[in-house]
Amino acid sequence: MRKKRGTNRGVLSVASYNIHRGLGADGRRDWERILQVIAAMDADVLALQEVETPAEPAPSADTLALLPRLTALGYELLFDPTLRNGDADYGNLLLSRWPVVARERQDLSVPGREPRGLIEAELHAGVRTLWVMATHLGLGMRERRLQVAQLARRIDHWQSLNPRPPLVLLGDLNHWVPFAPGLKPLRMRLSAVPARASYPARWPLLALDRIFYAGGLQLRAWGVERGPVSSQASDHRPLWARFA
Repeated sequence: MRKKRGTNRGVLSVASYNIHRGLGADGRRDWERILQVIAAMDADVLALQEVETPAEPAPSADTLALLPRLTALGYELLFDPTLRNGDADYGNLLLSRWPVVARERQDLSVPGREPRGLIEAELHAGVRTLWVMATHLGLGMRERRLQVAQLARRIDHWQSLNPRPPLVLLGDLNHWVPFAPGLKPLRMRLSAVPARASYPARWPLLALDRIFYAGGLQLRAWGVERGPVSSQASDHRPLWARFA
């Protein structure tokens, strides 16, 4: 088992990854591929979307399901189910190697549309504190507009905090073009990691996955995971960023 570790001194690494219920670009459900991608990124904070639990293990009886394996990688798990299908819950999952000292769930659902949610968490390591927001917005334009307005209100709440910790917003925001007008309320409040195409995984064309930040964080590096496994493991590739 891998030991839980804290963030490297002076460096914060984050990522957002829509894992598509473990279904790869080839139509196969393979949790081992998802775990390989997550382990390779080695992010301190990771937002996952389209997580289904209990995640089905592979046919081999000695293969662990997804969530226990993530814990073994050293992560604390914050799961926000937005749908229930039979015995399975489905929604967003926030992974943190920093201790979670506070958490809250916000409902972003729009009537008549698929339920959506927002995970808010305060993370702490030593003298450091980080405020994280993780979400997956809807497919409809009007729906996303309402959800972005809710996100803006939550960011305004964060701005009222004293002291105000650094903030990172992660997720599949379902806005296709880099400078989508629908994300303007977020860009007015936060800095944006430059958008990169992350969907579809085999030949990324659309910038659905986004990272925003504020509160003194300095962006040092960013990109889309380009490894061969990430082209097959899901229908998205992960978007990552590193901050000082």
